[in-house]
Amino acid sequence: MSHEAASAFHCKQMKENGQSSGLTLVLVDNDVAVRNSLAFSLGLEGFAVRSYATAGEVLDAADLASCSCLVIEEKLPGSSGLDLISKLRARHVAVPAILVTSHPSLSLRQRAHQFEVPIVEKPLLGNALLDEINQVVRHTRV
Repeated sequence: MSHEAASAFHCKQMKENGQSSGLTLVLVDNDVAVRNSLAFSLGLEGFAVRSYATAGEVLDAADLASCSCLVIEEKLPGSSGLDLISKLRARHVAVPAILVTSHPSLSLRQRAHQFEVPIVEKPLLGNALLDEINQVVRHTRV
């Protein structure tokens, strides 16, 4: 089963089991352990999660515009999270995004601010990521 098909199957299973909040997140992180643990945790919170390891996988994915939020690691192989967001917006994918990184520089913070992308810093403590997801999703629904 392809990665995309497996993600779609997982989302369908969650909806059938009544676990989905009706919101689908796109999670992008090249670290498989981080990606799997975040996908699991966010799934427990009721989100359907489509996870990807690279920017290229995301750019090849279908129907991203129907997702509620993008959660993207800044340091990706061959790209950056902000570069990925820029490419998606150039394709008219206007889904709100959150950038995850450790020790963001002032220039990264400024670029993220220009894209209206909040940064959640690693290590991910408490509910910082979940709170930010809820905030951006709530903001776009208003």
